[in-house]
Amino acid sequence: MKSLFHKIVSFSMALLVLFSTFSFTVEQHYCGDTLVDFSMFGKAESCGMDIQQLSNSHDDNLKKIGCCEDETLSVLGLDDLKVSLEKLNFEQHKFVVSFVYSYLNLFEGLQENIVPFNHYPPPLLVKDIPILHQTFLI
Repeated sequence: MKSLFHKIVSFSMALLVLFSTFSFTVEQHYCGDTLVDFSMFGKAESCGMDIQQLSNSHDDNLKKIGCCEDETLSVLGLDDLKVSLEKLNFEQHKFVVSFVYSYLNLFEGLQENIVPFNHYPPPLLVKDIPILHQTFLI
């Protein structure tokens, strides 16, 4: 059971590191207010109506009106995964030192086995509980 739990935690941590370093770009092409094309790995194709040209009969100038727009969402992953202790401030140093000290002393045993209730007498037996509930070990 412990081995299976260890494998699951290791696999989930590997996926966490993979997805935290993964960078991707999402491109979207809108024509007016309508989403026309969506692309995660390539360039979003346009609808063909990028620039409308309107000609005015009074003026020979062409007016260009753009009804389409492209949106790009870029998510950058982490480049540096190694955190150095030189970049930590004083409070973070204090936390790391106290955490390491308490974690190392957590598994340190006592030098002698101390039983705090050794000199106290047991309570008086008023009723015999196993016979009262008829529970017997065989």
